[in-house]
Amino acid sequence: LVLYHWTQSFSSQKVRLAIAEKALKCEERDVNLPLSEHNEPWFMRLNSSGEVPVLIHGENVICEATQIIDYLEATFVDEGVPRLMPEEGSMYYPRVQHYRELLDSLPMDAYTHGCILHPELTVDSMIPAYATSRIRSQISNTESELKKLAEENPDLQDAYIAKQKRLKSKLLDHDNIKYLKKILDELEKVLDQVETELQRRNEETPEDGNQPWLCGDFFSLADVSLAVTLHRLKFLGLARRNWGNGKRPNLEAYYERVLKRKAFSRVLGHVNNILISAVLPTAFRVAKKRAPRVLGTTLLVSMLAGVGYLAFMCLQKRFTNMMLSIRTRQKYF
Repeated sequence: LVLYHWTQSFSSQKVRLAIAEKALKCEERDVNLPLSEHNEPWFMRLNSSGEVPVLIHGENVICEATQIIDYLEATFVDEGVPRLMPEEGSMYYPRVQHYRELLDSLPMDAYTHGCILHPELTVDSMIPAYATSRIRSQISNTESELKKLAEENPDLQDAYIAKQKRLKSKLLDHDNIKYLKKILDELEKVLDQVETELQRRNEETPEDGNQPWLCGDFFSLADVSLAVTLHRLKFLGLARRNWGNGKRPNLEAYYERVLKRKAFSRVLGHVNNILISAVLPTAFRVAKKRAPRVLGTTLLVSMLAGVGYLAFMCLQKRFTNMMLSIRTRQKYF
């Protein structure tokens, strides 16, 4: 198994968590989105949509997170490999399938880009303030880049033009604050369903005290989708709105439990480390790709200094958020 992915890609995170939960051996290869490596011709020839993740298994090339996860479930059925999807005849199958489809239908790209472009809708976001202006310029640069790549690669011209159109359409939607408010309200309705389902599980908790997961006493594909979704919402600054201050307590307790799960911790880590875990690989990739040999050391030191500054900014933001949180709590006591 070879997985082309980007660490902070939401779809990639779902696939990587599924692989970790199934304890499969897999070689991971970063496709750096901030450096537009997903737009490079070699990757577009692998996946004409130019999106991660992509899984290679022998001669099979599988694109799109849901298809990859389904492939893993159907292919690796040996005894000892955990199943994340119950058998079709099982009473649990329709429940897992329902919540998986419900959670996977959420427009996570729109939440992510929308919260970056409109930080006023978030609370305790982990996204730095400079990201708002940065994403606007990056989208503009990407459009120009795709146009140039289409001219330079006639065999991929249709793929690049299609991607350029999708990018323009997404920008119009994701920068529309009315649309963003609408989908955030719809998100709450989905989380209400999840909260109710988690309450049912709590009422079914056996006498031994072992708490079940979303659909039963096993960690399923529905949990993969829910766990990664909650982690992204936390990063975006949407946690307090959706499960803070006693709102949806079952959801809050679930998230705290999933953070302690070994596979989740290994794949996604702590939410406070998301930004720095994206910055470091990007900095080293830039140094490796672009630094001339003669000036390599000097440029690398400069890059690392920049990374150090960003790390400091991340820590400063984390400390500021913690102090604001403490002050907020003090108002209630």
